[in-house]
Amino acid sequence: MVEEAVVLAGGRGQRLRPYTDHLPKPMLNVAGKPVMEYVVANLKRNGVKKAYFAVGYKGELIEEYFGNGERFGIEIEYFYEKELKNTAGALLSFREKLKENFFVVAGDHITTWNLRKMAEVHKEKKAIVTIGLLPKPIVLDYGVARVEDGYIKEFKEKPVETFLINTAVYVMNKEIFEFVEEGKDLSKDVFPELLKKNKKIAAFIDNEFWVDIGRVKDYERMNELLSGVAIYEKLF
Repeated sequence: MVEEAVVLAGGRGQRLRPYTDHLPKPMLNVAGKPVMEYVVANLKRNGVKKAYFAVGYKGELIEEYFGNGERFGIEIEYFYEKELKNTAGALLSFREKLKENFFVVAGDHITTWNLRKMAEVHKEKKAIVTIGLLPKPIVLDYGVARVEDGYIKEFKEKPVETFLINTAVYVMNKEIFEFVEEGKDLSKDVFPELLKKNKKIAAFIDNEFWVDIGRVKDYERMNELLSGVAIYEKLF
């Protein structure tokens, strides 16, 4: 069982202004609770005993609310980033504290994913990283032609293509620290490097509830949709 997690919560949240002028993004209210409380609740229900919070902008408000985690049934330790180290660099602060495998999640995403099952896949695949992927259908608002030798061979009106998007929900092995440096981004820098070196990156594909509130329209829409819905039954 994976019992530790790093929660990345140091971003400025520029795309969510003016909401983030006075609050860090993870503390924005969604249906009566801070976003990060949903994050903590899902970690707890999946067996996580200790969470390390990487905080930055107005991080003291996060610590003031969550404290040592006792009220939420999980132990919490904080690290304050004076300067943003990017998603990979933020992990370095916990290098000596983390055990063999650990979760890494964003502090501004809400999900009901089965992280226990994800950890099982990670161990079965003997991966250095397992990435949570969500199927995302994209509709192209045009007719599309397939052409061969100058002739149209097929025509589709407004085709739908499904992509697997990175949800920033990860299980990692401590070997990852061999490839992590301050300023590096996990998806832009570290993961491509791992693939070049033939390291195993496993996929965990799930259709369970997941949402990113990174933009104003996403935040406002989710605040409306989540009021009184079944997510409470799963997380609280």
